[in-house]
Amino acid sequence: MSNNILVVGATRGLGASLRALYAQDSTRHVFATSRSESAPQAEQSTTWLTGIDLTHSDVGQKLVSQIPASTKISTAIISAGYFGFESFDGPDWEKEVQMYTTSAIAPVFLVHHLVKAGLLGEASKVIFVSSESGSITLRHEKEGGGNYGHHASKAALNMVGKLLSLDLKPKGIAVGLVHPGFMRTEMTKGVGFDKYWDAGGAVTPNEAAQSLALFIDDFDINKTGEYWAPRGPGDIGTAEDVLGKGLPTPLQLPW
Repeated sequence: MSNNILVVGATRGLGASLRALYAQDSTRHVFATSRSESAPQAEQSTTWLTGIDLTHSDVGQKLVSQIPASTKISTAIISAGYFGFESFDGPDWEKEVQMYTTSAIAPVFLVHHLVKAGLLGEASKVIFVSSESGSITLRHEKEGGGNYGHHASKAALNMVGKLLSLDLKPKGIAVGLVHPGFMRTEMTKGVGFDKYWDAGGAVTPNEAAQSLALFIDDFDINKTGEYWAPRGPGDIGTAEDVLGKGLPTPLQLPW
């Protein structure tokens, strides 16, 4: 199997850290996406794919058109995301549309075009960066409601990943859904969650990338369609309330 890694959403946060981590390995080549039409600064072992915007209906075609047809991708990680803060008193239609489109609609079209173009095949892995916020079971009164589009779009992504795993298992393609950890990013800061970083055990994107990459190395078709927290329960505020104490790491999450 080839050692080509595709990172969708590679310019900031977890995606940027994964891109840098994989590019350090001379045996791997990284295809990294950017929403900008111009490529970021050239990097060793990295090919930039530009103009990849998950809110556009042609995103799948645009992605595969920039990858050589002979390429075989060993792992595709779809990390792009958008978090628009909402409350019951202030739901936001446009934010919700963007969150659902980015998290749960675009991934179907990305994977469809990658498979149909022959870029993903036997022994390939597809990893969707979800969140524990998409677990209905883990929602608990101590954290309250609100942020409808964020939570529900991740729950929708989990269903999309599960369904894709059923479609792709006969082709030997493994599909995983992951909560990479509560991270100290501009995204979480932008919605005011930086006030929870310390108490919530938030880690840097580099730390999350390290643990996620190790998890991906061990992930295979035997776990296809499953939903995991590679870093365990430590940063999941409702884990012990809902699932009990003494939870393992990595932790398989409930839907």
